[in-house]
Amino acid sequence: MNPETIREWLLRRPFEPFAISLSNGESHVIRHPENLAIGRNRLAVVNSETDSIAHVALIHVNSVRPWQAA
Repeated sequence: MNPETIREWLLRRPFEPFAISLSNGESHVIRHPENLAIGRNRLAVVNSETDSIAHVALIHVNSVRPWQAA
């Protein structure tokens, strides 16, 4: 996936949380715009609950979709 598509989701106003699905079956929820940094080929996803950062290659992003809290 290209970074511009993800950036569009990130810059929407009002911001709406979204999920990024990866080729390995993992999913990352972006609950706040400050929880994602977009590079040319990678993403840095911050999980504020676990205080961790996941580095994701854009080539492994399969889809971006709206996220609904359970």
